Amino acid sequence: MKIYLKPLGKIEEQVLDILKQHLSRIFGDTVISPGDQIPVSAFNDSRRQYNAASLLDLLKSYKMPERYKMLGIVDVDIYVPELNYVFGLADINGYCAVISLTRLREEFYGLPTDMQLFLDRVVKEATHELGHAFGLEHCDNNKCVMHFSNSLQDTDIKGNVFCQNCKPKLIV
Repeated sequence: MKIYLKPLGKIEEQVLDILKQHLSRIFGDTVISPGDQIPVSAFNDSRRQYNAASLLDLLKSYKMPERYKMLGIVDVDIYVPELNYVFGLADINGYCAVISLTRLREEFYGLPTDMQLFLDRVVKEATHELGHAFGLEHCDNNKCVMHFSNSLQDTDIKGNVFCQNCKPKLIV
């Protein structure tokens, strides 16, 4: 199994390096793929956000070798129609997931930059969405990375690894 990190738009190298290190420890072989542009067609003008499902469709269009998962990384605000925003979205039991960095930044909320907090959040959301791609559902344990994040407070409380109940269900 190989994890491909796919930057869509401009993503800081530090973010990609931290993700590669963390995801390699959990899932194994992780590589950074060449970046691509965010498709203009994913932008919803009335919401001023990008449709996360459209970004997943783009990721699904890439032809990759068997036994892989791909994590798209964007630094734009994303949504699904039922919600005001999402931190990420995955093709459950599929091979693609996407995360947005935008709302994980303190600056989005008018607060001073906190790089360590930001990177912690990025790692948690990436691991969470890849967990979905590996077939895991949300977990009731608020310390498990698979716990649903309805807010940044939820993300900050949970850990960056799978709990004792979720880890055995993870088939890598």
